[in-house]
Amino acid sequence: MQNATDRIGTERIGKLLWDFSAPAIVGMVVGALYNITDRIYVGQGVDALGIAGITIAMPMMMVLMGSSMLIGIGANALFSIRLGEGRRHEVEKIMGHAFALLFLVPAAVIAVCFIWLDEIVINLLGASETVFPYAKTYLEIILYGGIFGAMGPGINHFIRSDGHPRTSMLTQLIGAGINIVLDPIFIFWCDWGIAGAAWATIISQFISFVWVMGYFNSRYTRLRFRLADMKLELKLCLSIMAIGFAPAAMEIAMSVVGALQNHSLNAYGGDMAVSAMGIVYSIAIVFFMPLFGIAQGAQPLIGYNYGAKKYDRVRQAFNGSLLAATIFMTAAFALMQAVPTLLIWLFHSEADELMAMSVYCLRVSTLVFPLVAFNMLSANYFQSIGKPIEGAILSLSRQLIIYLPLLFVLGHWFGLEGVFWAMPVSDILAVLLSAVFMAFEIKRLKRLTVLPF
Repeated sequence: MQNATDRIGTERIGKLLWDFSAPAIVGMVVGALYNITDRIYVGQGVDALGIAGITIAMPMMMVLMGSSMLIGIGANALFSIRLGEGRRHEVEKIMGHAFALLFLVPAAVIAVCFIWLDEIVINLLGASETVFPYAKTYLEIILYGGIFGAMGPGINHFIRSDGHPRTSMLTQLIGAGINIVLDPIFIFWCDWGIAGAAWATIISQFISFVWVMGYFNSRYTRLRFRLADMKLELKLCLSIMAIGFAPAAMEIAMSVVGALQNHSLNAYGGDMAVSAMGIVYSIAIVFFMPLFGIAQGAQPLIGYNYGAKKYDRVRQAFNGSLLAATIFMTAAFALMQAVPTLLIWLFHSEADELMAMSVYCLRVSTLVFPLVAFNMLSANYFQSIGKPIEGAILSLSRQLIIYLPLLFVLGHWFGLEGVFWAMPVSDILAVLLSAVFMAFEIKRLKRLTVLPF
């Protein structure tokens, strides 16, 4: 642990960003394939209503992922800061608390979902009568393995910050690979339909969890989960949740937005519009995952060096990650604007109303993709240095504070087109807000270091 983590404060930032971000990018992209693979196989092997069913269920799955991020990312940031400060005796206690909370918090969410499953699917998530059977079947099975789906990714963050980003990536590769193999077997060969997609997902998540726990019982790390460290202390629990609140709030905000968006799509475009948005989301998330991977790779570099008071390296890590993310999102923008039909064909190959609606939605929703990186990397920066309030505001601005009012207003004024256009408009406004926050932060850092930010 000594050698693997101390290099974060000494090696060249560019090399570290590559070493930490590249595996995270691969892992995040592969991790996204869980639901994307489900939608591809369901779209080809079931029907368009199956895609709508997974889209309807997605907001509740995002709540589960948000609970994982609340604990996993929050504890991981605190873990990195304590390592940078040289307080190594505290890191296993942080890990133990994270393990206990990663079980308790998702378990509470799952219990609530099972008690009011029908009401959640219809009233909260916005399923129509025709889509309800698909959405309920898929979500109910996902909840059976929801704890493992939350604990595996949450604990996996510690592997990366322990100085083994490639092992962290391998965890996600294993889970997604198993899911890709099981999906066609369960959907086509076993003829389980949408239920087969859900079973493939939770089995692969369980195997990923077993792999993660195996790492912490191996010779590759001295870190261990101990029962004594799982005796929860309120102060440490609040510290973990406070730092993890920003990314978790963003994920949960996306869940809320997804549910309300489903209602708007149903109101103005019906089940076809829900299916189209599900396809567009699946495509967009593939390109967002590298952005998240860059942010995850930069997080331990920013947190460790901030804790070590090496503010010039903090500056380098932020600027380097922002440059890489902006270049990538610009390339993604060009691809989605140039060949949207080719991307959508993976999910739906017929030249019909669904194809035309999906093409239009994809082009509109990605109009300002090159700017999105600044908002997300700024939120990640504040979260990495232990400033959860600023990080939460920036995270929530794009997904909740700005987007929701635009969704309702533009939807009311322009119908389905207004729902689609709310996304790029909210992106522009969120970037402007991020610029204000970072301007004040730049001035603060200039007072802490002789180097310009």
